Amino acid sequence: MGPTSTLEGWTRFEFGTPERTYECFEKGAGPGVVLIPEVPGITPEVLGLAEHLVESGFTVVIPSLFGTPGHASSLAYSLGTIVRLCISAEMRAFARNAHRPVTDYLRALASDLAARTPGRGVGVIGMCFTGGFALATAVEPAVLAPVMAEPAVPFPLGGARQVDPGVSPEELTALQSRTEEGLCVLGLRFSEDATSPGARFDTLRRSLGDAFEVIELDSARGNPDGYSRGAHSVLTREVRTDPPNSAFAARERTVQFLRERL
Repeated sequence: MGPTSTLEGWTRFEFGTPERTYECFEKGAGPGVVLIPEVPGITPEVLGLAEHLVESGFTVVIPSLFGTPGHASSLAYSLGTIVRLCISAEMRAFARNAHRPVTDYLRALASDLAARTPGRGVGVIGMCFTGGFALATAVEPAVLAPVMAEPAVPFPLGGARQVDPGVSPEELTALQSRTEEGLCVLGLRFSEDATSPGARFDTLRRSLGDAFEVIELDSARGNPDGYSRGAHSVLTREVRTDPPNSAFAARERTVQFLRERL
């Protein structure tokens, strides 16, 4: 397990749009960062990353899009969450070249956070199931630092879904226009991670060019950090601080990226 924390000291509030409302958690001071939790929800590992961002000088807001806030991760809990997400019209887990309605909510949340925090704009971090949500949220002009960690949606069943960028063609065109104005995107994954295929990053490299910075951690057999071939969660579960490993370095680069852009 990577670093963990709890919900102690976090402010709970509800943020809504005309279409949907979710409970959110906020803490910190400084430029804003929307941290979209990975499956199965706001776990102690997600909160460990959130606390690190707070300690690094950011105001962090975590929307609770699924799961029970603070609940520890387990196989049964994760599988139950995934089953519910698979049939969610908000998330569209299998849809190709699709707009996902939940990202409209995330854009509104990012805009609200930008309006009440210092800095030039806000960052958005998505992980695993929500990795691509961070990219789609960057259609919102207030988002200046999107970070997509191990994006797994659409689920990579078949070649067409493996190369799918996780956003609609209209969103991708808007993002390409934003990169011409200076937007940069940070992407992170493990080299052997089949749930977040390298082909998806290849698509984004072709679409976004030099505006897409990629960190790919070596998880091949015999890798120096001892990752298993199933290593997946770059910024949470696989981070080690003593001694620091390459996931730790990727987390530090993420913080640096947020500081540079915001």
